[in-house]
Amino acid sequence: MTENKIELSIVIPIYNEEENIVALVGEILSALKDFRKPYEIVLVDDGSKDNSFPLMQQLHKEYPDIVQYVSFTENNGQTAAFIAGFRAARGRLVATLDGDRQNDSNDLPGMIEELNRSGVDMVNGIRKKRRDSWVRKLSSKVGNGFRNWLTREQVSDVGCSIRVMKRECVAEIPCFNGLHRFFPTLVRMKGFKITEIPVNHRERTLGVSKYGVLNRAFVGIHDTLAVRWMLKRVLNWQVGETTLKEGKR
Repeated sequence: MTENKIELSIVIPIYNEEENIVALVGEILSALKDFRKPYEIVLVDDGSKDNSFPLMQQLHKEYPDIVQYVSFTENNGQTAAFIAGFRAARGRLVATLDGDRQNDSNDLPGMIEELNRSGVDMVNGIRKKRRDSWVRKLSSKVGNGFRNWLTREQVSDVGCSIRVMKRECVAEIPCFNGLHRFFPTLVRMKGFKITEIPVNHRERTLGVSKYGVLNRAFVGIHDTLAVRWMLKRVLNWQVGETTLKEGKR
C-alpha cells in the first residue's frame, strides 16, 4: 500500500483502553468490509499505563497494511494525541473516533458517502440518543450552548468524536490545548463547509471514563474564553519534544 493511494485515515486516541482496543479495531474492519479503497487505522497511545500499547503492536503485526500506531512515553492529553495522529495520517480523508467504543464504527460508511455526495468538507456526528447519565447529558447540552454563544457558531454536538473530513481541514486547523473540544467550530471558522448527521451512541461497557463532569466543565469554560479571542494560544506540546514510537509501514 503506497501513501498516495490511501483514501481514508481513521485517527483514534487511546489512553488505558486495553479492554476495548482489539474489539474496536475488529468493529472498524467489519464496518469497512465493503470499502473498496485502501484505508488505515492510526492508533495513538497517549502514554497508557495498561496493556494498550503492546496490543497496538500486536494489531500492527496482524494487519501491517491497515493498523499503524504512534505512542507517547507519557500522557499528553487528547488534543496532543489527535494532532500526532493527524500528522501521521496519509489518507485523502481523515476520520476520528473515541477509543472507548461509544462511537459506532458502522456510522463511518454513511458519513463518507454524505461527505462525497454533499460536497462539504466535514461531516460531524450528532448523538441523538446518548447512552450517558442525565448529568453528563445536561452538562454536554449546557456546554454546547455556551460554546456556540461565545464563539457565535452553531454546532449541534461539538463533543461528538465521530467525524469524517477532508485532510485540508486537518492541515488548516490551529494547534492549541483544548482543540478537541472545538474541532468542528474551528474548522468552520477557517472557512470550511460542515454538515451534521445523526449517529449511533453506545454505553461504555468496558474500561473507565477518563473525564468527569466537573473537570470538563471548568476546563471547557476556560478554553471557550480562549477560542473567543481565537487562535492566539499556542499548543505547549510539540511532536519533536516528546519521544515517539512509530509503527513501521
